[in-house]
Amino acid sequence: MVPTFDTEHLDYEFSLPDDVEEFTLPDVYVGLEIPLLAPGDGIVTDRHHASADRYEADDPQNQIGGMVSPFPLSGWLRHGCERVVQAAGGTACHPGAANGDYMLEDVYERDLDAGYHEKGSCVDGDAGCMLYDLFGGFNDRAGRLVRRPIGFSPIRRQVDVLQGEAEAHYRQLNTQVRSRNAEDDGQPLRMASRDVVGNLVGTWKLSLRELKPEYVGLLVEAVDYLDAHSDEFELQLGGARNFGAGMVDARVINPLYSDAEIKRVYNRAQDVTSGMQWKDDVWRESVRQEFVAALQARVAGCDGDVSGPGGDAA
Repeated sequence: MVPTFDTEHLDYEFSLPDDVEEFTLPDVYVGLEIPLLAPGDGIVTDRHHASADRYEADDPQNQIGGMVSPFPLSGWLRHGCERVVQAAGGTACHPGAANGDYMLEDVYERDLDAGYHEKGSCVDGDAGCMLYDLFGGFNDRAGRLVRRPIGFSPIRRQVDVLQGEAEAHYRQLNTQVRSRNAEDDGQPLRMASRDVVGNLVGTWKLSLRELKPEYVGLLVEAVDYLDAHSDEFELQLGGARNFGAGMVDARVINPLYSDAEIKRVYNRAQDVTSGMQWKDDVWRESVRQEFVAALQARVAGCDGDVSGPGGDAA
């Protein structure tokens, strides 16, 4: 069933092909493949850390599940959304209040000169810009985008990608910082530990509280942007970035897929069906473009100097 989209506020006639019969919306599934993720204290496990000196596949300590906190994921996604809005010629809502106690002098003013506007200055009545709407703002107004944690397990059959889960392997890594002086003969100075997950493959489930086409367009464009710039330091996810952690292969799973087809994407024993290939063509050639055009119309409506889908300034 095709959901009803709120388009009254857009200066653009949003339409979808007649042969589109179903959507995953208001749920958006982001497919993730992350070789190494180190989100600091953003990992919650269901038991003690894994065995370090002896690995046995059936050892319960080596079958640890848990979840990755949505907080680093949300910040990562927001960075992508900001870049897309700025690339379209608009300004992004600053995530911090203007009167915040920032560690760097004049940092807020410098951010405003770099493609941001003051948090909340975009609000007209009950609504603000897309960043304000999606991620939440002042006056206890809930964000229109629900960002869930990612549940993970090293046991593939226990992973449900429709619930935003992933196959991943948790480890607590311990390293020693040693003296560099020859007379100390490499004596350890202190121990450092870090929680990581490796080989994460699965989905991150997002849900829209309000179904506006420009929201979908922004999420699709942001995920594509993050995927294309995954090795840029400031767009990596989590910590240990100099060690290659947080380089994310990401894509929005085709919203035209059925639940069974989404599961099929992650079933290594099954190939893509002809029906899925047809939906991929429809999404790429027409449906995706409609959502992106709605995004362009919304950005143009917020900034009269920005061209809309037809090439004319709003």
